[in-house]
Amino acid sequence: MPVVSSHNEWDPLEEVVVGRVDGAMTSSWEVLDRISVPPAAQEHLGAAAGTRMPQEVVEEAQRGLEELIGILHDAHVTVRRPDPPDTSRPFATPAWAVANGISAANPRDLLLVVGDEIIEVPMADRNRYFETWPYRGLLTEYFERGARWTAAPKPRLLDAQYRPGYEIPPPGEEMTYLVTEAEPVFDAADVMRCGRDLFMERSHVTNALGLEWLRRHLGPDYRVHEVVSRYPRAMHIDTSLLPLAPGKVLVNPEFIDPEGLPSVFRSWDVLIPPDPVVTPVMQRGLMSAWSSLNVFMLDPDHVVVERSQTPLIKAFEQWGFDPVPCTFEHYTAFGGAFHCATLDIRRTGPLETYF
Repeated sequence: MPVVSSHNEWDPLEEVVVGRVDGAMTSSWEVLDRISVPPAAQEHLGAAAGTRMPQEVVEEAQRGLEELIGILHDAHVTVRRPDPPDTSRPFATPAWAVANGISAANPRDLLLVVGDEIIEVPMADRNRYFETWPYRGLLTEYFERGARWTAAPKPRLLDAQYRPGYEIPPPGEEMTYLVTEAEPVFDAADVMRCGRDLFMERSHVTNALGLEWLRRHLGPDYRVHEVVSRYPRAMHIDTSLLPLAPGKVLVNPEFIDPEGLPSVFRSWDVLIPPDPVVTPVMQRGLMSAWSSLNVFMLDPDHVVVERSQTPLIKAFEQWGFDPVPCTFEHYTAFGGAFHCATLDIRRTGPLETYF
């Protein structure tokens, strides 16, 4: 079997990359944060901009990572980690400069695995311009062992990439996003994989050119469907739409209209989750309360889910899944949860069509 081989979100997992939070910094470039971060967290984030993440926050998240890695090892999954990053240094291009990077916490945002290919995506966040660097050792190793390694065109992220003075449109007005169509940009976490069909949303970090770039790059063997979000702070599809197994898709009705899903889902069971349990930890995080849906499939039956989300755990049981609880909510301080913190490198199973 190829060293890199993953066609969907649910086949039995064999190897995974898990992010790390040591050395993490807070964002120093507020243009995107002002739009994508929940209002309750913005004041704190602004006051701490460009500083080290507090050590106690790092340690709490590391305990969650250790528990998750233990679950993966118990499932006989090979776990790989990026190199420890130094995100404290300022960096620049000929057009702009930022005071620091952020972390190596969320490989799902940076890298997209489609079959035997790993794609470095053209991210829109200036603070994250070099965030793949801690993963380059792994990428080189996978390439040497036979994987395909592609980097999408690196965007310049000029000022023209962002709408000047952008504000989220009020309810009832046509939705626009922070990013323009100056160059293709997208985050890998705005993509969900179902064999030969991929589902991708436009958001404040993903534009129409980014969607079209991926569609053309993958070619006629794949179909890339656009999913329309109704969340005004849309950024990443993995708290909105999550294919869990053949014929079963989890849909966040606050972020996506279940009636407006791509037509191919008409033959699938659309699972509507209960409202999230909003804990004090989640209120301090950089994600909405719906980070509860950022689950991770070990195989078509076993789903890793936040331990505090008791109603969701019960719902998974009623839907026929076997939930694997894990205390991970402190990771939301780093902008992620289970799906964000992982990148499945190898899952057993061939490329199939599910629609």
